[in-house]
Amino acid sequence: MRFTYAEAMTDPAFYVPLAQAAEEAGYHGMSIADSLCYPKESDSVYPYTPDGSREFLENKAFVEAFVLATALGMATTTLRFTTFVLKLPIRPPVLVAKQATSVAYMINNRLSLGIGLSPWPDDFEVLGVPWERRGKRTNEAIDILRGLVSGDYFEYHGEIFDLPAIKLSPVPSEPIPILVGGHSDAALRRAVVRGDGWMHAGGGDEELDVLLAKLQRMRREEGTENSPFEIHVISPQAYTVDGIRRLEDKGVTDVIVGFRDPYSVAQDTEPLGQKVAALTHYAETVMSNCG
Repeated sequence: MRFTYAEAMTDPAFYVPLAQAAEEAGYHGMSIADSLCYPKESDSVYPYTPDGSREFLENKAFVEAFVLATALGMATTTLRFTTFVLKLPIRPPVLVAKQATSVAYMINNRLSLGIGLSPWPDDFEVLGVPWERRGKRTNEAIDILRGLVSGDYFEYHGEIFDLPAIKLSPVPSEPIPILVGGHSDAALRRAVVRGDGWMHAGGGDEELDVLLAKLQRMRREEGTENSPFEIHVISPQAYTVDGIRRLEDKGVTDVIVGFRDPYSVAQDTEPLGQKVAALTHYAETVMSNCG
């Protein structure tokens, strides 16, 4: 099992020391949250809170994902950074490919792209991107990312995007893993068909079991059940050694752990030292006993 430390919506000055503390404690990676803006008026709902509220995002600091990944990567040597998740279809895929390859090159292949669809039409509207056909847009964007990361000339002629032959430089020496987030059947199928893995957004263990069973069935249907495939989950089971073993038995490869409620509407006032103590305690009591 690999362990990813999650912290977001906190004092941006905390990120570098937290990444360094997580690396020292033995974590495999750290997640990078993505949020562009908060609308003054909106009737959109958030699919991963019980009441659909998105108030927890208001007045919270979000450093742009690629900027933060670069800053943390330059301050560490082994920790891997995974966007969780980058709202891919609202962005031009060639620009995302340029940003991702540049970051991965600069931090020595320690970037993974967790990608997903923004659940809010507001994000599409402010960037001038149609809400319609967002799934198709995402699929084509993933294809373009994969093609351009190689560093070879690549052209693409799809229903949404049409690119002449172009190439990017520099590119990392290893492919950038693409992990697909989302709980819908379409997202799960996208992860199986186009991704290197799947990212779970949280929820109860019964729901997780249903999602894992669907993934397993889809992988059998696609003939990829024996291919490498990362499964990153958020689960209450991840906070005990026995729980980690149960998740491993279900095929989970990575757990994402955090130590405060990310959906709190209140500002995060937890001191840096307390955050470091929490991530270190988990490493000493759980991670060290899961070898």
